[in-house]
Amino acid sequence: MTPTLAELRSRLSELTLRDEHRLRRRLDGARAERGSGPAPELLARIAADIEEAERRVQRRRAAVPAVSYPDQLPITARKDEIRAAIRDHQVVIVAGETGSGKTTQLPKICLELGRGIRGTIGHTQPRRLAARTVAERIAEELGVPLGAAVGYQVRFTERAGDETAVKLMTDGILLAEIQHDRMLRRYDTIILDEAHERSLNIDFLLGYLKQLLPRRPDLKVVVTSATIDPDRLSRHFDGAPVIEVSGRTYPVEVRHRPLVVAGDRADGAGRSDGEVRDQVQAICDAVDELSAEGPGDVLVFLSGEREIRDAADALRRSRPDATEVLPLYARLSAAEQHRVFQPHAGRRVVLATNVAETSLTVPGIRYVVDPGTARISRYSHRTKVQRLPIEPVSQASAEQRKGRCGRTSDGICIRLYTEEDFAGRPRFTEPEVQRTSLASVILQMTALGLGGVGAFPFVDAPDRRSVADGMALLHELGALDPSEVDPRRRLTAVGRRLAQLPVDPRLGRMVLEADRNGAVHEVLVIAAALSIQDPRERPVEQQQAADAAHARFADRGSDFLAYLRLWEYLQDRQDELSSSAFRRLCRTEFLHYLRVREWQDLYGQLRQVARSLGIRTGTTPADPNAVHRSLLAGLLSHVGMREGTGPRGREYAGPRGARFALFPGSALGKQPPRWVVAAELVETSRLWGRTVARIEPEWAEALAGHLVVRSYSEPHWSKRRGGVVATERVTLYGLPIVVGRMVDYAGVDPELARELFIRHALVEGDWETRHAFFAENADLLADVEELEHRARRRDILVDDQALFDFYDRRVPAEVVSGRHFDAWWKRARREQPDLLRFSREMLVSRAGSLGEADHPDEWRQGDLALPVA
Repeated sequence: MTPTLAELRSRLSELTLRDEHRLRRRLDGARAERGSGPAPELLARIAADIEEAERRVQRRRAAVPAVSYPDQLPITARKDEIRAAIRDHQVVIVAGETGSGKTTQLPKICLELGRGIRGTIGHTQPRRLAARTVAERIAEELGVPLGAAVGYQVRFTERAGDETAVKLMTDGILLAEIQHDRMLRRYDTIILDEAHERSLNIDFLLGYLKQLLPRRPDLKVVVTSATIDPDRLSRHFDGAPVIEVSGRTYPVEVRHRPLVVAGDRADGAGRSDGEVRDQVQAICDAVDELSAEGPGDVLVFLSGEREIRDAADALRRSRPDATEVLPLYARLSAAEQHRVFQPHAGRRVVLATNVAETSLTVPGIRYVVDPGTARISRYSHRTKVQRLPIEPVSQASAEQRKGRCGRTSDGICIRLYTEEDFAGRPRFTEPEVQRTSLASVILQMTALGLGGVGAFPFVDAPDRRSVADGMALLHELGALDPSEVDPRRRLTAVGRRLAQLPVDPRLGRMVLEADRNGAVHEVLVIAAALSIQDPRERPVEQQQAADAAHARFADRGSDFLAYLRLWEYLQDRQDELSSSAFRRLCRTEFLHYLRVREWQDLYGQLRQVARSLGIRTGTTPADPNAVHRSLLAGLLSHVGMREGTGPRGREYAGPRGARFALFPGSALGKQPPRWVVAAELVETSRLWGRTVARIEPEWAEALAGHLVVRSYSEPHWSKRRGGVVATERVTLYGLPIVVGRMVDYAGVDPELARELFIRHALVEGDWETRHAFFAENADLLADVEELEHRARRRDILVDDQALFDFYDRRVPAEVVSGRHFDAWWKRARREQPDLLRFSREMLVSRAGSLGEADHPDEWRQGDLALPVA
């Protein structure tokens, strides 16, 4: 017997959320059919689909494993409280210290509540490595294979299926899913981990979920972090409950050893009041002090590579014993990074950037030295460049650093600043949304129809200048029309295509322009390379060897083309070698194998997305100029002009009055060209242009018609051109890309061009033309001038203004040059052939009229028919 609509509808509430939505729409469509009701065949098909969906739910429920919790984790003691809070509230905030077990145990608590069956438990991590390792850990604890009940998805890799109940992923993956699943019906629970990082992705997700929750009452959200501002997030989610879990840490003693010893006391190293030390000396003193405390490794936080090198040199000189000094920062080779995780004998001092603050845990650390500073990425509204100034870290970051030495035993943290300095610092790090360019966020929000940035519920609203700057960049790229009032229509055709490319808008604009220039493959390779960390490694101990290996791919006119040469070399070698041999090649030639693979994967993804937009890679190599014109389309505000010679001649005038130098190591450094474009302008010790290429300024003019400022000087009549010309100057963000070019002035100021045309061409006769009236008028003027000469008078002929007025009344306003005049007169003379002919009467002024006695004989004979006064 065929089931009724009501019977089928009653079975939907037990299906997965996606199946429920899909089948409910089909039932609504069946109910809307006219006549005696839906056909039995249609209902039978819907019933069969519902049965399949019910079996899918049964398989998902059967795949959920039994849940148990490690007794040693602090979160285990609070699991009942957390479970009740998640059950009774739509949003719960869990503030758990490092080591409390929140990351691995919260998904298990959700599974116990029955979550993960009708929808997936989505668990976000800021980094791909964390998503993979956490998924492996949870799967191991639950005793299930990775990719079944527990899976993960990162860029280019997905190990999750229909039966996956817990899915680890990067926050970027969840953002990408919003584009095609606005209601996030795939998920019944979302856990946002590491929310303290307050990246753009995390803040956008926090705002989007706040908007989504009223429309998804069945969706649960858990926000968690080690150093989070729980009260602020609670207010953001309308008073969501906060549960704080203590961490599994050992006590850490904090000692303050400021660079300047103040007060009537000596510091721990025996230094006297008022003595000033530099940071390197202070670090050496701190390591000496900690070495006296007993065995254990030391972790020293530093702001950048240069500071790490200086400290490493000083420590090796001051400690010639068995102490091992190791650097740790992002640009190191994989092998050098892995050294800090390998077993060792003796004491080890690890010098790290803030990558070791939260991203990873260095084993064996018992002591920490914290100078209290870090390079914080900030976007300058004035220069429109990303700056990396060294700034004091927040209290939360300082606490994270301190916690690195309390994981396995009692620890000591030496801070190279005062306790008062620490108390005066901001409690939390400023969110990224308030210190970075918002162009990408605005582009995606506009594409998704989420309204303006100002109305979006960010936890911390971005500065209005940042919003205006982001919109200005999108206008520069031709993606946004700021004059459009309707937000739904602000995106241009270019903007709609840019929103679909999974890269920074600048890089996406390069790809779109490459489609016009026939350089898609080359630009895709370069755009992918600029999106990742440089695959070329430069180990500290082998810098010269690495530079020599990489120099094979350098191009004297373009750092961008070095990426293309490297790409082609790698493609050829990869085809020839086995997988293991190719890995060895990368290691031998100072190339990071994993970054090379990431480069290749991203290129493939970009090519696939470009193909969906109708952009195809060519079959023939593109001209380098076509490549650079395409790159320039996304970098119009990164153009530089070299001024002068000598040492100052190596500095470039940049946009909006900025000045930058070529980054050391650029292939263009020995012979810097007149004009360059840089992939990025970054301020550290000074403003540097990184990854640059030689360009021609006229390329920028063709691409930046909506941005350039044109000024004109010295408009004048040109007999040769038959029109008014002027000297044009074109500037882009203050840079003169065109100077002293002669242009037709009629398109700039048609009124003045018409006036000058009439005055010089028609009145003064400075024009080469064959029009009959022009020759006749010239003859008549010559006769009157001859008459003045014979009469020895200069007041007979009317002045030039009278002649100008004569033409001005008869020549239409649109006639602004000789070419325009010829086109008009060709039509007008057929109806009014005498329209522009002078008469004798009009050429004689009233002041110049003569009496009878004054007329020569030939005048009285009427040759000129002059009037008698």
